[in-house]
Amino acid sequence: MVTAAYVSQLRAAESRYARRAEERTETARRLDSRGVLHADEPARVTRRLERLGADWSLATAVARTPPLASTGGTLDGAVAPEHFGSGLLGLERLMGRNDLIDIGFLESGWLASRSVGRVVVRGRDAHYGTGFLVSPSLLLTNNHVLRDQEEAGRGVVEFNFQTGADGTAPDPVAFRLEPARFFATDRDLDFTVVAVAGRSAGGEPLASFGMLPLDEAQGKAILGEMVNIVQHPNGEPKQLALRENKVMDLLETFVHYETDTAPGSSGSPVFNDQWEVVALHHSAVPLTDGDGHYLALDGTRWTPETGEQNLAWKANEGVRVSRVVRALRDLPLTGAPDALRAELLEAAGARPPAVSSVPAAAPYPLPSASGPARPETGPAGDGAGSPGAAAPGARGALAGWTLPLRIDLTVGPETETETETGTGTGTGTAAGVGTGTAAAAARTPAATPSAPGPEHPSTAPAGGRAPAATGLGAALVDLEAGSSRPYYDRAADEIARETYYAAVRESMAGASPAELRSLLAELLESSHLRRPAYQPMRLVYPWVDLHPDRRLRSLYSGKSFDPVEFIRADAATEAVRAARWREFLLRESAPGPGALAAESAALEAALPYNCEHVVPQSWFERREPMRGDLHHLFACETGCNSFRGNFPYTDFPDFGEALRHDCGRREQAEGFEPSAGKGPAARATLYFLLRYPGYIGDAARELTPGRLELLLAWHEADPVGEYELHRNAAVAEIQGNRNPLIDHPGWARAVDYSAAWA
Repeated sequence: MVTAAYVSQLRAAESRYARRAEERTETARRLDSRGVLHADEPARVTRRLERLGADWSLATAVARTPPLASTGGTLDGAVAPEHFGSGLLGLERLMGRNDLIDIGFLESGWLASRSVGRVVVRGRDAHYGTGFLVSPSLLLTNNHVLRDQEEAGRGVVEFNFQTGADGTAPDPVAFRLEPARFFATDRDLDFTVVAVAGRSAGGEPLASFGMLPLDEAQGKAILGEMVNIVQHPNGEPKQLALRENKVMDLLETFVHYETDTAPGSSGSPVFNDQWEVVALHHSAVPLTDGDGHYLALDGTRWTPETGEQNLAWKANEGVRVSRVVRALRDLPLTGAPDALRAELLEAAGARPPAVSSVPAAAPYPLPSASGPARPETGPAGDGAGSPGAAAPGARGALAGWTLPLRIDLTVGPETETETETGTGTGTGTAAGVGTGTAAAAARTPAATPSAPGPEHPSTAPAGGRAPAATGLGAALVDLEAGSSRPYYDRAADEIARETYYAAVRESMAGASPAELRSLLAELLESSHLRRPAYQPMRLVYPWVDLHPDRRLRSLYSGKSFDPVEFIRADAATEAVRAARWREFLLRESAPGPGALAAESAALEAALPYNCEHVVPQSWFERREPMRGDLHHLFACETGCNSFRGNFPYTDFPDFGEALRHDCGRREQAEGFEPSAGKGPAARATLYFLLRYPGYIGDAARELTPGRLELLLAWHEADPVGEYELHRNAAVAEIQGNRNPLIDHPGWARAVDYSAAWA
């Protein structure tokens, strides 16, 4: 049956599709010329990669791999076979580099399809649709399938209505719909959620068919990605449109996907390759003749009597699941319906506003001044394996851990140092992380409530893995992927450099110092296309900050470290931060935004990463994109990181005779002078002044204009070498923008920096 409401939705979908013709053409052009990584908004692509446990450095390694990888090769040797798991294969599929799928993909798809059933409305105006379980008690379908409670009261949902391997169809298992218990519908969004009986007429439990949570988090699909539809078209046995629907447009509320196969039926779930629900399918975008009439499959004019299944079409439209969840959350419900909605929101991973609006948060175990923290192995039976060995979907157990700590406590007006060395213990949901050897692996902690942000996304990544474990595995794969890449391709970088400045080079000729600053500032901002969140173990340690010997050097002490050591230490730190953050949320029943921000900052100060912001975070209030801007992030053992604190750089006349610490010298009234890394630190700071004018220098203890000459002197005394050329090229590859003071050191004194201090 095709209702007037459905015809109205067809017209609305057609109108939306027609208005976006120019955007789809541009998307198709970008997909053709640059590929899926560059077709969508950079922020959305970054979120998608993070959800896949990948990032720009690994994606770039995949993109540069010769096409023969599609034959099943492991990135042509870019990644060792032991690291070539389903996550990396998923990344290759996303980018169109590999058409292979792992066997687990089919098993996961079969499990997901069990929650999809045929909706049958009996009696007058009998008709079919598709629906799927989104909580232990609730089914989601279209409004035009179940328009009101009366229609739902005449309905059932049938699971297992499908053809088996032997070609026969088992008897479907039917469950009554119970709109009296719960019924919510929205005609504009074309969804209906209805309660389902807990047992079938034959006594089989509804729970045996599982559910498909509606994850509200972003990052489930991007432009150019292929999606899958499980459906009961025209009431027929369950069918699957597998990886044939290409996402071509993402609107605020709807998503358009194009395919050469039959349209998915009303109420079907639209899945990504990880079998997460991306959208609720609700309409085809119909083909029309020259007079605007809809066409049937046989080329004749289509009428509602012809039936939905006979409509010729050119695209499909789905409702984004995040909008469905938002609409359900906003419903004014009480009593039993509210309890059923709470089950759905809990299954969806939705968090109360007080938590979801928290600023970036929390900490890790502190390493000693001479090196990164190395967590000890957990209790017997915790187990360890190769890097990234945690199986997708695995969840960690409640575990205890012991961590050797060296804590540099600061007391007094700014920083008086007291060192306490000992053992910190705790019990919580955390990873039993290995000892720091290459063979040890992080255990998977269960997801914990936390502030959204680079360390603690508001939902756990796909597969149920917690952020620390996911980040560790991806970082180790990134490190492996980089091991076979050229450290620095001078010829390619020279071309990239010329191309980068080509648009402004003519304007630079004869420009005044103030005009030169303005030109560079505009270029740096406009080309800062991708803005990674602050998580140094994912980008800084595996590739960006490596030296020519493929090791890390502390920016301030110059000490050498194996990148695996820093990666594992930060993963352990992240796990402890998450546990401490959970303890805080349990301890504080309803913390306000100020308390949340203060706790987050305190945890980060107490448990820092092995990474230094050359422009301290307190100077820009820990805001993005400054916080994650790779141009001013450097590997630095936490002892030196904490020792510098937020002191501005300075020069001590008697520095050689008064070295107070392996990292340098610090005096309360004057500032901090590092033992090493002055040139790179100066150039990174000058970049910050150009890229973010007005953010620093508003307090006497920050970088004031009087310290500019110091930076320029360090820049000239410690020239750019291969290490910084590699860094600059690596960051440009990830973010899109470059550091002009590395590319053209002579520009440093040609720029008027006065506008940097607002």
